Order: sequence, then C-alpha cells, then structure tokens
Amino acid sequence: MTLCYNQLSGFLPPNISQHSKLEGFFARKNSFSGPFPSSLFKLPSLTDIYLDYNQLSGLVGIENVSLLPSLQTFYIGNNNYRVSPIDLNVFSPLKQLIGFSLSGIPLSSTNITSDSDFPSHLESLDLSGCNITEFPEFIRNQRNLHSLDISNNKIKGQVPDWLWKLQELSYLNLSRNSLSSFKGSLKVSTGCQVSVVDLSSNAFQGPIFIPSRFIRYLFGSKNNFTGEIPRSICGLSSLLVLDLSNNNLHGSVPRCLGDHIRSLSYLNLHNNHLSGSLPDIFMNAKELRSLDVSHNRFVGKLPISLNGCLNLEVLNVGSNKINDTFPFWLSSLQKLQVLVLSSNLFHGALHRPKVNFGFPHLRIIDASHNDFTGMIRSDYFMNWSAMYSNEDNTQLKYLGDNSYYYDSIVLMSKGIEMEMERILTIYTAIDLSGNKIHGKIPESLGLLKELHVLNLSRNAFTGHIPSSFANLTSLESLDLSENKISGEIPPKLGDLYSLGWINVSHNQLVGSIPQGTQFQRQNCSSYEGNPGLYGPSLKDVCGDIHAPTYQQSRLPDSGKEEEEEEWLSWVAAGLGLAPGFVFGLTIGYIIASYKHEWIMNNFGQNKRRGNRAR
Repeated sequence: MTLCYNQLSGFLPPNISQHSKLEGFFARKNSFSGPFPSSLFKLPSLTDIYLDYNQLSGLVGIENVSLLPSLQTFYIGNNNYRVSPIDLNVFSPLKQLIGFSLSGIPLSSTNITSDSDFPSHLESLDLSGCNITEFPEFIRNQRNLHSLDISNNKIKGQVPDWLWKLQELSYLNLSRNSLSSFKGSLKVSTGCQVSVVDLSSNAFQGPIFIPSRFIRYLFGSKNNFTGEIPRSICGLSSLLVLDLSNNNLHGSVPRCLGDHIRSLSYLNLHNNHLSGSLPDIFMNAKELRSLDVSHNRFVGKLPISLNGCLNLEVLNVGSNKINDTFPFWLSSLQKLQVLVLSSNLFHGALHRPKVNFGFPHLRIIDASHNDFTGMIRSDYFMNWSAMYSNEDNTQLKYLGDNSYYYDSIVLMSKGIEMEMERILTIYTAIDLSGNKIHGKIPESLGLLKELHVLNLSRNAFTGHIPSSFANLTSLESLDLSENKISGEIPPKLGDLYSLGWINVSHNQLVGSIPQGTQFQRQNCSSYEGNPGLYGPSLKDVCGDIHAPTYQQSRLPDSGKEEEEEEWLSWVAAGLGLAPGFVFGLTIGYIIASYKHEWIMNNFGQNKRRGNRAR
C-alpha cells in the first residue's frame, strides 16, 4: 500500500490487519494524525513500514515489533508520539532490518554505548532527536551503513575514530550536539568514502577535520573551529557546498581553492576572522550560486573574476573593510537577486553619467553604511524589473527551494535588525542608509510596486517625497529619517495600507500628516525634528500641540517636480500587478533545517528499498 508524498490527512484505517498478505505499508510525508496503527504488527508478512514525517500521536506499542521477523525497513520517526524511553533490545529479533528511523522518540541508555545484539546489517539509521547523551557504540558493527543521522541529541566528547572505518558510509549528520573534538589522527582516512558531513552547531575546537577526499557537502558552521582554512580542502575536487560560517577561523582564503572551484555551488565563510584580500579565483566558478564572506576582515577590492559567475544569485560581502567603488559590472549577472555591500569602505557614485544599467533580477540590495556620495538619477531604478511585479505570489517560495541549501541574511526593517534564515523570493528591500548621497530622491522608486522595505535614512537627500511613492502598494517599512527632505508628506501615502512602519524624523517637512490609520499608529519619534508638521494625526500621536494657522507655501520648483511625479505615476500604473500577499516582516526569524533531508533523499536512505518507498 503506497500513500507516500501526498497531502493526505485524517486517521489511518484501523483495519489494516485484514490485508493479511500485505508486505509493505508506505505512508510517509503526509499529514496523517491520530494513533499509530498498531494493527500493522499483526501482519507477519510485512517487510516495510514507512510512517515517518506525519502527525501521528499517542502510544506506539513498540514492543510488538518483534512479531514481524521479516521486517526490513522501519521508519516511524518525525511524528508527535508520547512514549517512554525505548530500549533498543526490542529490535534485536529483527535480523533482516536494514532501514531504521526513530527520529524524535527518546531512547533509554541501555545498549546505546556498548556492543549489543542489535541487527548488524543496517544501511540507513536515523536516531536524530532521541535524547542520546553518548556516542552510540553499537554503530561500529554496522559495516553496511551508508546513511547515519544522530543529529539534535545531547552527545558530548569526541567523535570516535572507528566511525571513519565504516567504508560504506556516505552520509553523516552529527549536527546540533555538544561534540568537541575528534579522536585519533586528523589526517584523511584511507578507505573513507563519506561525501556528506554535517558537523554544524556543536562545540568543536581546534582545526577543521577533513575525513575524506570524496566530500561533496561539508557543513561546519556554528562551532569554535580555529586556525586557518586547511589546504586539504583544495583537494576536494567534487566539492559542492562549503559552509564554515560562525567559527573563529583566521588567515586568508586559500588561492588553491580556485583550482577546484568548478563544481562549487555554495561558499559560506560568514562571521569569522578571515583577513587579506579576497583572491581573484572565481573565473572558473560557473556553478557558484551563493557567496557569503560577510563579517570578516577582508580588505582590498572585489575580485573582478566574480563577473564570470553566471549562476550567482546571492553575493554578501557586508561588514568587512573592502575599499572599492560601486560594482557596476555585477549588473551583467542576470541571475543576481541579493547584493549586500553594507558596512564597508565602498565609495564614489552609485551611477555613471549617461550610462543606463540595471539589475533585472535583483530583489534585495543593501549598500548601507559606506561612503557613497553624489546624486542618484531620477530614472535610476527604471530597469530593476524584478521589483515591478511578482508573477507568482500565491505560494511561499524561498531562495534555494530547488536545491539543498538555504541562504540567510540580516537586514534592517521597521527600525530593527531582522534575521531571515530563509529568504522569501517575493521579499524585496532597498537599503542605502548611512551614506552621503544628496539630491532628490529618485522618482523611479515609485515604479517598484513589489518593494517591501525602503531605507534611505542618514543621507543628505533634499527636495520632496515623491508622490509616486503612492504606487508602492507592497511597502511595509519606510525610513527617510535624518535627511534634508522638505515639502509635505504626500497625502496619498495614507492609502498604503501595507505600510506598517514609518520614520520621517529629522527632516524639514511641513504641512499636515496624512490621515491614514498607519500614520496615526506610529510613535511620536517617527515625526520629531520636523517643526513644520501639524495635523490631527500628529496630535493623536504626540499629544496636545498647537498647529500653525497658516498654509505652507509651495517651493518654487514644486510644479516641475509634480509634472515628473505625475508622469512616473502613470508609468507605474501600467507596470506590475496588485499584491496578492503582504509579507509580515514582524515575524523576525524564519527557521529552516531541511538541508539534511534533501541530501538524504538524493543520496538514497535505503539503496535496496528506496524506489518502493516512493
């Protein structure tokens, strides 16, 4: 019976035992709820049970599993059971067992840390989230094991050296434990075939360990690895993902990495102590999709070889000491969606005179806290077409949804730093704050109907707030504070019902605050430093004030500005679609932990029975 990978819900049929000749029951990755179908244990011919990744609850009656002597695969993890710790001895009679998952079910310490009579022909073992405190010793007898997941436990101490002698092992997930070191030599183990190693979120110290020259995915983030990036990484000729973020690594990026970068898709060195210039090694990185070297100590200029990374979607070099001009040449990368240059020493103008350019697929740009100067042309954002409209905004999708690794980013929104561990493809943001940009705010910003966050604060912008901003129907956060903006706040901004956070403080604004509810809900600090502002909304926000008894006169050039704004408003009206979904930015954190699941599925949890399960 095959029900896998659907959206089925409700209770599983209670009369399964009537099908006496049933050999396999496959119902994984659905939304089935209710009790575990204990009648399965009354089917002596049953060889395969796949009930993992559902919402089953209650007791399992696991002691009856011994009634199935022919059982080969038993996957019941990732549900909502309420059970007492299980003794692995219960499974000793199942001598044909090759695939096994109890993920999320607590295990007793009995036979975990010593050799036992547990079946020794396992090919796939998942004991993630089973409240294990010591490295399971019985695993050393599993000579056929190719997939091992003991993540999200409480395992401390060393990783045993016998683990690397399991020559069939290809997938290993030790993440989210308290492991601190590796027993034995740190040299590459002869005969070790492991190609996926996840060591992330542990307490590892000292140098990074590279156990196999066949590694394709190496996750080592959120540890305390020290020293330099080992040169042995350059020998990993099939490397696809390297994530060493959030450690204490120092030194430079090995230039030899460029010799084996053809296959690399993700390189994440975020939040270390790496220094020197970024080496110009990306000329052959045709498959590179994401590069994150933010929060380090890199200096110099951006490597020009990045313009050959034709599949690059995410580039994050924020919080370094990179001293360069704006990388106009990156606009040739047709797949670039996220560009973060913040908190560096970038300088100069943000455009070139008489040169039209744009980022057709760019959805997030953060160039804040640099030394950018000059004016921005009114048509600057005319070619940023990805922010005009979103053709498919009915489903939540994330960058990396079609792969095995999710990008993360930290952005300012609604006055606070927001960390997203997954980036929605419909999320759009422009942050140019903390620079020395002057002149008028570009009218073409009003074309970006899908823009969610706009931050132009702490610059030297002058002129009026463009009335074309009334077209920004998806805008949720607007920060124009600490500039020299004059004139009135366009009344039609009061119709932007998605606009939940506004800050126009410390400018030279005058006139009445728009009557929209969202303007009345702001803190008084959102308007302070503008002595010419008045109106009922301001009184509601800031208490009793005295409004001026005269009307503010228009500035001499307001007629010309209004003509430009009216034209751009008509252009904006013809571009984009009305938003079908407004992204709630107040959630702050979006958490994901699915990369190991993707890899396990693609490497095959069970070489012998995988196709039948699907």
